[in-house]
Amino acid sequence: MTAGARDRHGPWKRGPVPAALALLLGLLMLLHAWITDRGGLGSLVETFLPWCGLLVPLLLAWALWRRSAAAAVALLLPAVVWLHLFGPLLGDRSRPGGGDLTVAEHNVGDANPDPSRTARDLAASDADVLALVELTEQAGGTYEKELARTYPYHSVQGTVGVWSRYPLSDTRPVDTAIDVGPLASAKPAGVRLASNRALRTTVATDHGPLAVYVAHLGSVRLMPRGGFWTDSRDRNAQALAEALAAERNERVVLLGDLNGTTDDRALDGITARLRSAQAEAGAGFGFTWPATFPMVRIDQILLHGVTAYDARVLPATGSDHLPVVASVGW
Repeated sequence: MTAGARDRHGPWKRGPVPAALALLLGLLMLLHAWITDRGGLGSLVETFLPWCGLLVPLLLAWALWRRSAAAAVALLLPAVVWLHLFGPLLGDRSRPGGGDLTVAEHNVGDANPDPSRTARDLAASDADVLALVELTEQAGGTYEKELARTYPYHSVQGTVGVWSRYPLSDTRPVDTAIDVGPLASAKPAGVRLASNRALRTTVATDHGPLAVYVAHLGSVRLMPRGGFWTDSRDRNAQALAEALAAERNERVVLLGDLNGTTDDRALDGITARLRSAQAEAGAGFGFTWPATFPMVRIDQILLHGVTAYDARVLPATGSDHLPVVASVGW
């Protein structure tokens, strides 16, 4: 369309398509909780919800090119909704110098080519409590050896482990419903433990006992025919939420790769009880995956009964995830 043709229409009549798309984008973000989760659609939208903000300047450029006042005004809806949802995450919310305990979490990756280097990098993070997930039988001994000098206390339960400068007690696996079906209960205890993906322990800090959960929820898959497959993750999340609901300690920290963001409805049972250290005391979104170009934060430090003073994402190791760390205090 030529400029002359555009000028024959008033600014309020030009650009009906970008105006309609702006309204749809705003409604998508505003009403995301109402989107069906059939085929995992709701979870998929909520996982990448922050990235919807990138569409606002693109639509604004289109509106300016069309000289469309209607589209420009319509863009106020997605802009305001995005700022309401994510604006508070743009600044630095940390309070340096505070905190009594530093905790860290890392999905070390089952294909990590250099677990020794990863372990040394994590030991240098000055974390008092370190949670590792996706541990393999082959690399487990390497992590134990490299971390032994820094952390005198540790426990590995299946594919998850915790290392601590403080004594641990009441350490046990947490049943996150990995095995289901009529034959699940018939499997030997050793077989079930080998595939265990969550644990619970008590850390004897200088300020009293702290319940620490380490978890690696099931993977999600985006498949052409099956959509966003989340069945395993959702089942694990529900079981973990039930374990957290039964926790009697007033101070709780959950460290883990939850394969979901805190906006994902599948984690509502968990996020209803625990707060995000990143949202409370981080800077920006703190994306952790994939390590080469982080787009989502699925590695989480969640809290109850303690306060986050600082939360950060650490530099890449040999894993496809980035480590996360937070300073917490009583």
